[in-house]
Amino acid sequence: MAPQILVELSRINLIPLSLTSLCSCHSHSHQRPFTSRNLNLNRPDYRGLRFRLMLGSNGPRGVFRIPRGTLVKPKHQRLINAVARAEQPERIDHFEKIEEEVNRGTQISVEENSDSEHQQKASQLKKRVIFGLGIGVSVGGVVLAGGWVFTMALSAAVFVGAREYFELVRSRGIAAGMTPPPRYVSRVCSVICALMPILTLYFGNIDISVTSAAFVVSIALLLQRGNPRFAQLSSTMFGLFYCGYLPCFWVKLRCGLAAPALNTSVTASWPLLLGGQTQWTVGLVATLSSISSIIAADTYAFIWGKAFGRTPLTSISPKKTWEGALAGLAGCIATSIILAKTLRWPTSVLSAVAFGFLNYFGSLFGDLTESMIKRDAGVKDSGSLIPGHGGILDRVDSYIFTGALAYSFVKIFLPLYGV
Repeated sequence: MAPQILVELSRINLIPLSLTSLCSCHSHSHQRPFTSRNLNLNRPDYRGLRFRLMLGSNGPRGVFRIPRGTLVKPKHQRLINAVARAEQPERIDHFEKIEEEVNRGTQISVEENSDSEHQQKASQLKKRVIFGLGIGVSVGGVVLAGGWVFTMALSAAVFVGAREYFELVRSRGIAAGMTPPPRYVSRVCSVICALMPILTLYFGNIDISVTSAAFVVSIALLLQRGNPRFAQLSSTMFGLFYCGYLPCFWVKLRCGLAAPALNTSVTASWPLLLGGQTQWTVGLVATLSSISSIIAADTYAFIWGKAFGRTPLTSISPKKTWEGALAGLAGCIATSIILAKTLRWPTSVLSAVAFGFLNYFGSLFGDLTESMIKRDAGVKDSGSLIPGHGGILDRVDSYIFTGALAYSFVKIFLPLYGV
């Protein structure tokens, strides 16, 4: 029968029996590093509690190991600590000091990491605000200038956005399920997309440019080496539509609707050096109203969704909530009405509400479309061109569908272009 170590319990003090004899017997045995004995506590309150006392060749170690899964009550824990302290109090106190230092160091490390993350988030927010204001001022100046300035700036943005789109198509997440178009086809398509706004301003329409581009790209894909795939054709045609065709409607909206905004009060005091009264056309007012409404929708949706968002809107973009979406809709319509009263376009409040409603849904589904592409690609941002914002597509996704909807609304549904 294996020898057992008994511990006598009294009402006042815990008196452990000496382990010297055991250690001396153990010292004459083979030089195995450790052995173990089971310690049974025969007092009824502690019957069934078993723990292991590690004995070394140089004497008792005072280290107790409780088998995993054993439930130790607080009074049992006090018993174990008392036995350990009775055997080697100096060693146990030393271990406790080391443990306290480790815990203190771990707490300091966690606090430092938390401070570092907070500083990083604050720096990123600051960078995002600074670059956002810079982009807003630049875009406002380009929109006011109109004409070739507006078209060339849009063409440059379209080229960068098309490059980002075809890089997303070639990413591992999308390319794993389909064959991406060759690189030379992607580059040619990016150039064609950049030329579409210029051709739209020059010819006044985009039918010829889109048809010609689709024909050229189809020939390039069919004549490539290897076997052409339908996935290559479909992803390329969608790129021409998404990055080239849809942005052209902003040219038609800003530069095509040249009717003067007669009721706008700003025209009377607008300086001749900046174009005078003729500068304020229906196209300019409609473009400013549409862009401002989209900015308001994004801002209200972000702030309200961050503070009160609880119900997810869709699995495509998990951070979007119904609360934020409704706040964005209200902010977009309110901004459209305020600008209609200020600029006196459109003259009908109902038309202003419909215009804001259309702008919001165009921006929302444009955002979700780009989120779906990024999710399939397995990336967070479409690029890294703009610090704190990501790529061009990350900033203009809300505007891609909105230009076509706004132009169609003004051209078809507003009598006399809303003047």
